[in-house]
Amino acid sequence: MTTKLSAALLAALLIGAATAPAQADTLRAGFSVERLQRVDTLLDGYVNDGRVMGIVALVLRDGKPVYEHAVGWRDKEAGSRIAMDTEFRIASQTKALTSVAVLQLVEEGKVTVSESASKWIPTFARTTVATKNAAGVVTFTPAKRAITIRDLLTHTAGINYGMSPEVSALYEAKGLGPSAGNGWYLADKDEALCTTIDRLGTLPFVAQPGEQYVYGYNTDVLGCIVERASGLALDEYFRTRITGPLGMKDTHFFLPVEKRDRLAVVYGSGADGKALRQDDSAKGQGKYVDGPRKNFSPGAGLVSTARDYATFLEALRNGGALGKARILSPHAVQLMTTNQIGDLKSPGLGFGFGFETHDKYGVSGMESVGSWGWGGAYGTYYGVDPVERLTMVLMVQMMPNTTDLTDKFKAAVYQALLN
Repeated sequence: MTTKLSAALLAALLIGAATAPAQADTLRAGFSVERLQRVDTLLDGYVNDGRVMGIVALVLRDGKPVYEHAVGWRDKEAGSRIAMDTEFRIASQTKALTSVAVLQLVEEGKVTVSESASKWIPTFARTTVATKNAAGVVTFTPAKRAITIRDLLTHTAGINYGMSPEVSALYEAKGLGPSAGNGWYLADKDEALCTTIDRLGTLPFVAQPGEQYVYGYNTDVLGCIVERASGLALDEYFRTRITGPLGMKDTHFFLPVEKRDRLAVVYGSGADGKALRQDDSAKGQGKYVDGPRKNFSPGAGLVSTARDYATFLEALRNGGALGKARILSPHAVQLMTTNQIGDLKSPGLGFGFGFETHDKYGVSGMESVGSWGWGGAYGTYYGVDPVERLTMVLMVQMMPNTTDLTDKFKAAVYQALLN
């Protein structure tokens, strides 16, 4: 009898142990503090094994930091550590601010998304398209219709960065494409933005307007339109209409000289996967401090910090406002963050008026449907998840960048989100 009771008691205890809940995680705004340590381990690992020299990561929930981490080197050779206020070249993350500027002008009735770019840039009145037949012969045909501001916002104007074989020689001769680093680099041009864009309009593009998603100079064209429609140089427009009102004091087209020692050095993935310091050319460090300071590249010219850029994103996540500053209406933000091109980009990943949109769960990770974001050529990344009220920013300076850091960073953030 006693033996049977003991056996029954032991069995009950074993079942209870198997079904008892694990020790509760310590939560910070719904994130497991214990699981966030995995993000530290991940980022530290990339620096410790030499694949990335320096990383800054920032995650906000409901506008408040739940994760901040700076690891590695701003300038390894000089012995300068990276910090949360380190300045990074954010390249194509500039496109988001230019797109906001366009929507501001739409709200003010100065432009419409359906109007032709040629209204502001006469060289776009008669654009051409380069096509290559099966024999490899390139021909140039007139565009079927005018390129619109909508086409430019969604990267469906047929304009690339002039690096493709059928047009590269023509672009190089005009100081674009191969003559501009990887195509998009304008910081060393000793001329105003619209001078460059007027010249772009004389070159052939690579697809008919509205027929394909083609990533390229689209946003640079929009920047010229912003200048001409507003009467302001783009740096002044950003400062008075976007960065100034939002209190973004560390976002610039060319870094103030007094902030030179905060600019991260550009490294790149070597053949062995280890990070190597890049040279001072357009494909390396670039002229983001000592450039002519004349060409304010709307598609790839800004430098910023993780906190500054997160401030901008938070304003959009909040429907266009942050604190007492409003830069857009909620409906304008909805336009920007809603897929406007169907499956032209790829099934489940769309593009709105300036942002990639996530329209199917799991298409690129754990982001909720309705999330949006983008990144930059130097390896920077940002994402906004309105469902989870998250804003994520990852800053590195790697070009070329063959690491899988961005995907692993996103997964590490979401695995820590428990509530």
